[in-house]
Amino acid sequence: MNPVDLRSDTITKPTPEMREAIANAEVGDDVFSDDPTVNLLQEWVAELVGKEAALFVPSGTMSNQIAINISTTEGTEVVVEYNSHIFNYESGGPAFLSRVQLHPITAERGILDVESIVDVIRAKDDHLPQTSLVCIENTHNRGGGSIYPLESVKAISEMCRDRGLRLHLDGARLWNACAATGLKPTDYAQHVDTLSVCFSKGLGAPIGSVLAGTHDDIARAHQRRKVFGGGMRQVGILAAGALFALKNHRERLVDDHKNARKLAEGLHGLPGFNVDPDEADTNLIFIGLDERHCPADRFVERLAEHGVLLLDERPNRIRAVTSLAVDEDDIDRAIEVFRKLVK
Repeated sequence: MNPVDLRSDTITKPTPEMREAIANAEVGDDVFSDDPTVNLLQEWVAELVGKEAALFVPSGTMSNQIAINISTTEGTEVVVEYNSHIFNYESGGPAFLSRVQLHPITAERGILDVESIVDVIRAKDDHLPQTSLVCIENTHNRGGGSIYPLESVKAISEMCRDRGLRLHLDGARLWNACAATGLKPTDYAQHVDTLSVCFSKGLGAPIGSVLAGTHDDIARAHQRRKVFGGGMRQVGILAAGALFALKNHRERLVDDHKNARKLAEGLHGLPGFNVDPDEADTNLIFIGLDERHCPADRFVERLAEHGVLLLDERPNRIRAVTSLAVDEDDIDRAIEVFRKLVK
C-alpha cells in the first residue's frame, strides 16, 4: 500500500492526461519568445489575473526574486511578514541578488495590516535604508494556509500607492484562496503591482510559475530572468502541464480543502495534539504537539513507520498538506494512524 503523503502539495505527479498534453505540446525557442505553448500560457494567465503581460519562470522563488529586483534599487528595504516564504525559504535571495534588505514583521497567521506596515516605513534620513516595496503572501504557507481578506489587500495597496511604494503578491497558492472564497484572481491582482502564481503545488503540474505585471515590468523581468539563469528553450513541454492544470485542476482544489478540514476535525481533541479545525481555511494545517509527542521529528518518524508522511515544521509542530495525491480514504487512514499512536 502506498504511503499517505501529506508532506506538501508539491509532491503531486502529472496525471496521465497531463502527461499526454505535455507529450503533444507544440514547442519553440522561448528565449526568442518563439514557443507557442509558453506564449499561450503567459497570455492566458495575464488575462486571468487582469495584468498586461506575464512571464513563465521555473519556480516561485525565481518569480518572487525577479519581482523584488525590478521593484527596488540597491540599498533599499523590503517589508515582509516574518514567517513569509520570501524571508524564510528563498536563501537570502533579496540580499544576494538585489542588494536589498528585508524588514520582517510578525503578524497573526501571516496576515499583515496597514498599521503594522506604516509603523516600519523608514523616514527620509540619509542614515536609514529607504522603504521601496511591500510583499504579501496569499495564501500564507506558515500561517496554515490563511487567506488575506480582500479588504486588507485593498487597504495595503492604497497605503503603498499614497507613499510611493510598490506592492508584490506572492500568490503561490492564490488559486487556493480563490477556490475557498469564490473570488477571482483579478479581485486580488488589481490591487498589486506584480504577482506570482504557481502551478506545481495544488494544481499538480510538474514545474513552473508565472510573474505578471505591466508590459514594462515584464520586459524588465524577461531580462532579469536571463541574468538569473532562467532563460529556457523548448519549454513548452513544461508550460503544457501548467496549461492543463489551469484548465482542469482549479475547481477540484475545494476537495483538498475539505480533506484538510476533515483531517483537522479528526485530530481535534486527540490527547497531546493542538489543532483548530476553524483554521483549516485551505489545504494546509499545523498540528501542535505537547511534551508526550515531542520532539516533532521523532513523531514524524513514527508516523512514517505506519505509512503516513508529514513534515516536522518546529520542535513541537508538524505540518500536513492535502493535494490531488491524497483522497478522502487517505485522510481516514492518516487519522487512524494518529489514533493508534496515542493509545
